[in-house]
Amino acid sequence: MTAQREWFEKDYYAVLGVAKTATPKEITAAYRKLAREFHPDANPGNDESEEKFKAISAAYDVVGDETRRREYDQVRSAGPMGFGGQGGPMGFDPSRFAGGDIGDLLGNMFGRGQAQSAGGSPFSRGPQRGVDLEADLHLSFVDAVKGVTTSVNLVSEVTCVDCSGSGAAAGTTPRVCPDCRGRGVLDDNQGFFSFSRPCTTCGGRGTFIDTPCPTCTGSGAVVRPRSVKVKLPSGVRDGQQIRLKGKGGPGRNNDPAGDLYVAVQIEPHRLFGREADHLTVTVPISFPEAALGADVKVPTIEGDVVTIRIPPGTPSGRIFRVKNRGVTVGSGDRGDLLVTTEVAVPTELTDEERSAVEALRDVSTESPRAALGT
Repeated sequence: MTAQREWFEKDYYAVLGVAKTATPKEITAAYRKLAREFHPDANPGNDESEEKFKAISAAYDVVGDETRRREYDQVRSAGPMGFGGQGGPMGFDPSRFAGGDIGDLLGNMFGRGQAQSAGGSPFSRGPQRGVDLEADLHLSFVDAVKGVTTSVNLVSEVTCVDCSGSGAAAGTTPRVCPDCRGRGVLDDNQGFFSFSRPCTTCGGRGTFIDTPCPTCTGSGAVVRPRSVKVKLPSGVRDGQQIRLKGKGGPGRNNDPAGDLYVAVQIEPHRLFGREADHLTVTVPISFPEAALGADVKVPTIEGDVVTIRIPPGTPSGRIFRVKNRGVTVGSGDRGDLLVTTEVAVPTELTDEERSAVEALRDVSTESPRAALGT
């Protein structure tokens, strides 16, 4: 590969606001948060936000890739080699690489060998993978439990249909940049070392468009509303992220599109709740039913009812389990329906009801507070 001079000048970890030791997951999370905040769609006409978004994308393009991140760290750890730093010729200090194969290290970091002969620098700015996008999807409680196929609507870049993403006007095609020969970068030879910089002729694309497409002005993409179909399995959870591969921003120069991450937000149900793969429901019962026992009908998420037996002396808050009437998960297993009884206390009594309750009070021999010693 050919190292880029900007790697020495820019701290990509600082751009993303993460530590050098950050995990790939932490780096991705930081990138998505910043990309969502500074995306041009969210800040129309704001040049500062657009530049910030470009910087964030450039940083993630390097440290978000395992191989590039490792090479970037190697380059950064070499310090100001080739730029007049301390040490040997051109700032090179052999003692920093004691015990290692210096020839291999320099070949991997700055050379023109194997990587270039295989088709050019992997850091060419020509092809670029599309950015990952995020969208929210609001679901009803029932749809989340049963699963549903729906659509998520968003406004984002899409491939220009008039030029098929090439950026060239109809009847024309991009030509390979004569200066960088399609690599997107130009080499800057400094004796033994070789660095690269973006090609100014093609703007780092690797191709040159003589007649830009009038629809996308040569970018190969346009911004418009679009709808993406989403098939959600049964049992999706609130806050869960669904990844739709290739449904994100379009790639450049035939590179693949990014991914779309759909965050699910579930509306609460008026009757049912959820605990893991179990559904919950609270059923009010009368005092006579709690004291004497009764058969009680309980609603289910399917819309029918089941009957449970309430034994005599059932206290308020007791939980009954109805097998296999909960949430079905991907494995095919299904949770249960957890029914909590709640003894309903009437706020108004008829004369007859009051007399009956007073009679029960008068004949009661055991206080419910006996265990408290009162």
